[in-house]
Amino acid sequence: MDASDDLLRKAYPSALVTLGGVVRRLNAPMATALGKPAVQCVGRDFAALLPAGQRVSAERLVAQGATGRRLAMNVLEFPGPGGASVVFLVEARLAEDSAGGERLVWVHSLDSKNDLASLLIPFRLAAKAAGLGLWMYSPADRQLEWIGGAPAMAALFPNPTVALSRVIARVHPDDQKALRRLMLPTSAQSPWIELRFRTDHSGWHHLACQARRVDLGHGGPELTFGVVRDDTEQKGHKQDMQAALTVEQERADLITDFSSALITATTEQRLRQVVLTRLATTFEGAGALLALIDEDRSLRVSTDAGISPEEADCLHGLSLDDPDPVSEAIRTGKPQVIGSQEDYVRRWPHGAALSWVDLPSSGRAALITPLGRVDGQPLGAWAVIYDRDCRPSLDERALMDTLAGLASQALGRVRAQEAYVDLATAVQSSMLPTLPPHLPGLEVAARYRPSRKGLDIGGDWYDAFVLPDGAVGLEIGDVQGHDVDAAAFMGQIRASMRTIAAHEPAPGTVLSRINELLVTMDAPRFASCTMLHIDGDGQVTGTSGGHVPMLCAHEDGSHEVLKLPGGPVLGVVRDTGYSEKTFALDQDSALVLVTDGVVEGPGLTLDDGLERAGTLAAEALQEGLSTEATADRVLEAADAVDHLDDLAVLVIRRS
Repeated sequence: MDASDDLLRKAYPSALVTLGGVVRRLNAPMATALGKPAVQCVGRDFAALLPAGQRVSAERLVAQGATGRRLAMNVLEFPGPGGASVVFLVEARLAEDSAGGERLVWVHSLDSKNDLASLLIPFRLAAKAAGLGLWMYSPADRQLEWIGGAPAMAALFPNPTVALSRVIARVHPDDQKALRRLMLPTSAQSPWIELRFRTDHSGWHHLACQARRVDLGHGGPELTFGVVRDDTEQKGHKQDMQAALTVEQERADLITDFSSALITATTEQRLRQVVLTRLATTFEGAGALLALIDEDRSLRVSTDAGISPEEADCLHGLSLDDPDPVSEAIRTGKPQVIGSQEDYVRRWPHGAALSWVDLPSSGRAALITPLGRVDGQPLGAWAVIYDRDCRPSLDERALMDTLAGLASQALGRVRAQEAYVDLATAVQSSMLPTLPPHLPGLEVAARYRPSRKGLDIGGDWYDAFVLPDGAVGLEIGDVQGHDVDAAAFMGQIRASMRTIAAHEPAPGTVLSRINELLVTMDAPRFASCTMLHIDGDGQVTGTSGGHVPMLCAHEDGSHEVLKLPGGPVLGVVRDTGYSEKTFALDQDSALVLVTDGVVEGPGLTLDDGLERAGTLAAEALQEGLSTEATADRVLEAADAVDHLDDLAVLVIRRS
């Protein structure tokens, strides 16, 4: 055994450790290799001072050296100073402490200057086991050398040694800066980076790389080592999966949008729009067709831009009894699948579309789905047309059936509601009066516009009549609610006001009597109303029961808002009096009475709406328009209100 003091005088890293691996003494080169001051190493487990991946190898090396029976040698990686690790070929053998006679293990590096390749063997084996490629870069000569690892990775680099500039030239321009940073890492180990690398034989590859700084041997060169992994296949698979997921998500979004639009469609026109803008796109077709049944059992056909007018004309007006796949689908309630042009000709040799089935040999296919029935009567069908031979899958056909079911429900609901609205509108219109052809001393124009944007109607009304004293009574009002009951309730109020006014013509008295009547009846609704009494001299007496203010427009283009006194809406508070106001209506002026739908809504405040309507009325008078034209002009104010309510307008001038 060598004397322990002599062993530590060596110029290369040396340490004396116990048979259990605890450091007793070490020289300065070993402390430098461990990256710690000597005092922080003494008394510590030698293996614990090395990187985690090296500890097992270090423990085995010391244990083998402690036996004294065999040569114990291994390549170990040390932390090193300044961030770069150091790789040594390390030997461990028995030694004796010259001071105390304790048996120790001498751990020291061997000179590998003439065999640096031996230091790379563990790296090659580890890279190969992990399926990685291993390369080495020398900053001094700017050469990159392929030194082993997975054989499949070696195929990417047919030349084992290549200039860095040539490697960079094969890297995607957007990734070249990252590669340059990788070659000169500022820390002991870089993070993984991704870059695109072009090969001669297989195009672009997606590579993942990591680099580390390593000193080979004591006093040896500092090099950059790197590992590389080819993620091309994985990346392609991931991209394929991502693309498939994106397509599926887009398809799901289309279906969700289609379903939601069908559910919320409130008119037949809106339903046609929903179907023809979404059907072909949802099922990747070239065009879409919607055929609805008219009362005479003929087809009323609508199409999108993917179907020519000539094709639509062949089907429009077709009878359900005619031999055609659309008629058959509606008649039998069974979907019809046309796989190609030949399929159509074979199955429907007398079909209505034969006149335009003259397409190229690529064929044309269609999936026709019936819309179902309401009260035993068929509603129609829709069709997706394909510009290729196609037989939709069972899943596609099931989805088509589901959406067609939603369309059937929507169409049945729309038609029921439209019939309801038509009935309610007819009831309401029948209760609105025809203005008398002659009202003493006055010109009066009235307008009413029902709301057809939604599924409801309103209870707006107006009236004008001659009173027993020769004066004219005028009223405008709005009943709470939007249904047939509201329209009927409006008719009752209007008739009652006429009856009361014939005996007690003062507007305040009329509204008080109507209010008491509604409260006593415990009416389920309330109403707002403005009533005027105008005599032959143009004296106006008016009151308001919670109604919007009226307007007074003048021929000079000015106008003002007139807020009449009165009381709350009718039918709510018992024993309510309605005060009146009397003023003169000049010859150059006009009174304009409106319901709230004209001047108030989501798009306009009441004040702004009144200002707009007043301006339009004053402009009409300034232009010399009649009361009829002025009423039309005021009704235009509703376009800026964006209101779903119905509308009523009264325009009054002295004749």
